Amino acid sequence: MSSKSTTTSHNSLSPWMGTLVLGIGFFVMTRVIYWSWKIRMQAIDEYGLVIHEFDPYFNYRATEYLYEHGWRKFFTWFDYMVWYPLGRPVGSTIYPGMQFTAVAIKEFIFTGMSINDICCMIPAWFGGIATFLTGLIAYECALPVNSVLTPFDLLADFVKHRKASYPEPDPKHWTGLGLHSEIMKHPLLTSPSLESSLIAMAIMSVIPAHLMRSIGGGYDNESVAMTAMTLTFYCWVRALRSGNSLSTVILFGTASGLAYFYMVAAWGGYIFVLNMVGLHAVVLVLMGRFSTKIYTAYSLFYAIGTTLAIQIPVVGWAPLKSLEQLAPCAAFLGYQALQATELWRKKKRLNRVDTWKLRLAVGVGGIIVVMLFLSVVAPSGYFGPLSSRVRGLFVKHTKTGNPLVDSVAEHQPASSKAYFQYLHHICLLAPIGYAITVFHLSDASSFLLAWGTVTYFFSSKMVRLVLLLAPISSILGGIAAGRILRWSIRQLWDASQGVNNTDNNNKNKPNSKKKSKKIPNRDKESNGEATNGATAGGGKGSKRGSKAKKEASTRN
Repeated sequence: MSSKSTTTSHNSLSPWMGTLVLGIGFFVMTRVIYWSWKIRMQAIDEYGLVIHEFDPYFNYRATEYLYEHGWRKFFTWFDYMVWYPLGRPVGSTIYPGMQFTAVAIKEFIFTGMSINDICCMIPAWFGGIATFLTGLIAYECALPVNSVLTPFDLLADFVKHRKASYPEPDPKHWTGLGLHSEIMKHPLLTSPSLESSLIAMAIMSVIPAHLMRSIGGGYDNESVAMTAMTLTFYCWVRALRSGNSLSTVILFGTASGLAYFYMVAAWGGYIFVLNMVGLHAVVLVLMGRFSTKIYTAYSLFYAIGTTLAIQIPVVGWAPLKSLEQLAPCAAFLGYQALQATELWRKKKRLNRVDTWKLRLAVGVGGIIVVMLFLSVVAPSGYFGPLSSRVRGLFVKHTKTGNPLVDSVAEHQPASSKAYFQYLHHICLLAPIGYAITVFHLSDASSFLLAWGTVTYFFSSKMVRLVLLLAPISSILGGIAAGRILRWSIRQLWDASQGVNNTDNNNKNKPNSKKKSKKIPNRDKESNGEATNGATAGGGKGSKRGSKAKKEASTRN
């Protein structure tokens, strides 16, 4: 048996124990998802299937019109009953993803339910789905193959100009749960990723920051958009998993673009999702992690997502004209230039100095071309200004210049009391998960650091954005609690089995231990300190070896 397979066998549970753990995990997951739905049904259980609040009722009217008249008339619908006496062109000013979702559920899934009942139930349904997807992100980012790098490894790779690669996960830090695949070199399910996932789901199911936007009857855009956002982020980090084949990267890169399109259709907060993925793509370059797979994943995400996004009437060409959406576009263009330089470097086998000269030349040339383009296009008014809400993230909330934005209480900065109100004790647990992630890095898990940093900054500027903290706080809290739980269980398990840390380390090196028993003076021989007789066969050599052993024990 090879050392690699030996390590895997010693680091996995027995089949029956693994099956038991997986059964418990599946049971816990189903109960968490069930209760996440049940909690959000409280308003419906108490007051019945009624739409509450103003915005949800407007959304219901739009859904009803779409169901009765079809999508063609919907996009040309001018509603004279709102904003009287001006009216409103609904089809070109609404994000229609939630309305189309409700009608699709009515047409293809729950045909016997009324459109009112479906609209009331959607927030609770999608709250449960968002809970599940949050757990998937936590699982993905806590996998052993996605938790093997430290900042020091990244620094060493950069200084030595080494190719970005992952070391094998340390067996001391994970345990296989008995479910294996012949085509994968690691178990399909592992600890502590399973614990982290389940705890993240449990937190997301009850965290107030998400509950406030996903209660039954609260038929608002955020109830669907949070699910779309977590789906986009899961597909993105899944595309970055270490060891992915190119076909897997293409699959999940494409899926992330499609999920982003759904996010665009559902809520104006899609700008956050776009910039979050674009920022992470830039961070990966700065970390020295750029590769063909990362290039493929981001290029597919941006190309597919943007192409589909501009088909939505309320969005139009904003992804290519709005200032707050141009940074991801610049990252996309930068990726094309960087990939071109990499292909040229491999073709010409350039050394480090020549490679950096090439990158510098391409970068300077690209900047000159962009500046010339801007000088021609900008004076014509092609680019639009920053929106009032985006300006409110960088200037005091009462000075954006838009009275409507300035008068809204939820656009005020968040206080420490607000954080505890919406996140509760996760305010204390999530920073621990953040610190743990810093020393368990990968292409995928580094996304959590960027996500957490950006959402905390913007939520501190505008309290309504605490909503965006719900998934990442649950994930970081789940990772912290999951790793602590796994460590505690491992200590109890080892103690019950009479195993100490020394025994665990020796288990991972069975072959070397056997050899050391046969050749006591192996270390001395390798350093040239043993006599020739100790290494030779025959009687005299054995006597000299025994004599040297006796003298060593006497000195000790």
